[in-house]
Amino acid sequence: MTAARLTAYTEQIEAAPDADRKAAAAGLWAHSTVRRRVRDGLLTALADMAPGHQRCMYCGDSQGTDIDHFEPKSLAPLRTFEWLNHLLACAHCNSNQKRNRFPRSDEDGSPLLLDPTLQDPLDHLRLVLPVGTYRGLTPRGEACIAVFGLNARGVLVEGRRTAYETAKESVELWRIATDRGQHDKAAKIVRVAWNRPLADVLAAMFHQAEHPAADLLFIGEEETLRLLRNSDLRAAFLSRS
Repeated sequence: MTAARLTAYTEQIEAAPDADRKAAAAGLWAHSTVRRRVRDGLLTALADMAPGHQRCMYCGDSQGTDIDHFEPKSLAPLRTFEWLNHLLACAHCNSNQKRNRFPRSDEDGSPLLLDPTLQDPLDHLRLVLPVGTYRGLTPRGEACIAVFGLNARGVLVEGRRTAYETAKESVELWRIATDRGQHDKAAKIVRVAWNRPLADVLAAMFHQAEHPAADLLFIGEEETLRLLRNSDLRAAFLSRS
């Protein structure tokens, strides 16, 4: 039913003259009937797919409360009701940071922002773990840092530092529980670790542990690196079980 309604609303926008499509899309999206029939259902579906406890797909910290149009409806009105153009975002990322910003490559016009449902952010961003800031590895990574203020928002940077310390404790607690044969407890530690805010820190730790320069990336954290390279621990955490 929802899919059929999404298609019908898209057809309504498409039927409008080109000059009127932006207004038609905005009007339909804001309509109370559309909210009741479509938007509430979309929000529920996106929340079910989000990491952790309905975390924002962009910052990973705050709860996702908004439906973000990856390509803004003001720029692409025909994608206003396209399922693949919807992401769960927090109000700050959606309304304060991104708004209608949608940078494109000067070379081919392709989007510079990452769609985390299609691209792996770890291919474009590297988290400096002890510091809590990101470095852009590609133009896409750099664009995300700028648009979403990933390094400019002090609460995110400090949150990542705390998340790093907590994640290190989680892998150590998993090792202790496993050594004691407490496998149910070990599985619970994994679930809790991934459900915390800023789980991107935990993902970055496992990713960087396999990097050729891992010994430098984890300098002073040799025991943590040893644990992150443990095949049993990796299997448990990366399978989320």
